[in-house]
Amino acid sequence: MYQPEDLRPHDLLWGMRPEQLPADAPAWAVAVLAAGQPVVVRRAAVAPGLVAVGLRGATREQRLAALMPVEAVSQRLAPEHLLDRRASEDLPVFRVLAELRPLLDALGHAWGVTGSAGYQLASGLPAAHPDSDLDLLLRAERPLRRSEARPLLQLLEGRACRIDLQLETPLGGVALREWAGDAARVLVKTSHGPLLVSDPWAEELAA
Repeated sequence: MYQPEDLRPHDLLWGMRPEQLPADAPAWAVAVLAAGQPVVVRRAAVAPGLVAVGLRGATREQRLAALMPVEAVSQRLAPEHLLDRRASEDLPVFRVLAELRPLLDALGHAWGVTGSAGYQLASGLPAAHPDSDLDLLLRAERPLRRSEARPLLQLLEGRACRIDLQLETPLGGVALREWAGDAARVLVKTSHGPLLVSDPWAEELAA
C-alpha cells in the first residue's frame, strides 16, 4: 500500500473509482474513471488519508479537481518513470523530448515529463497534439544557482515546441524561466498556496 509521502505532485495514479467522485461530477469525469484512466496528483493541503488529484478529459476545458483516498491507489508512475516510454505518434513534443534526454541526463538531477506528453506516455491515450508545449520537471533537491539556470534555459530555447521546465525544490515548484530571470523574488507553488521568496532552497523556508 502506498503512503501519502510516496505521492508527489505530477505523479500519475491509477485506482480511483467513479463512486469516489462528488455527486455533481460531470459525466466525462465519471467516464474517465470508469475507463480506468489515471489521475494526476495536485499540489494542495488535504486531510489525512487523501491525496489531491486532477482528472483530464478529451478537451482542454475538461479538467476537474478531486480527492482520492490514498488506499485506492493501485499504481503510481512518477514523471521520471516515463522517459523510457515511446509514443506511437510522431509529434514535436516527443521528438524534442528525445533530443533533450542526453542533455538533461548530464545535469545530474532526476527529471521527467509531465503535462499532456507525460499523460500520453503513461496512458497511451492521445493527449498531446502538434502544438502542445513540452512540460518537464527537474528535481532540484540541492540548490541550482541562477548562473546554472540561465544556460539551462538557453538549452531549451529554439526547439520545435515551447518547453516549460519546473524546478521541484524542497519548498515547492519554481518555473525555470523565473529563476533564470532577474527578479529578486520568485513564485513558488506550495501545497498551501503560492509564495514569493528570494531563495526556494533556504533552510528556514524548507523546514
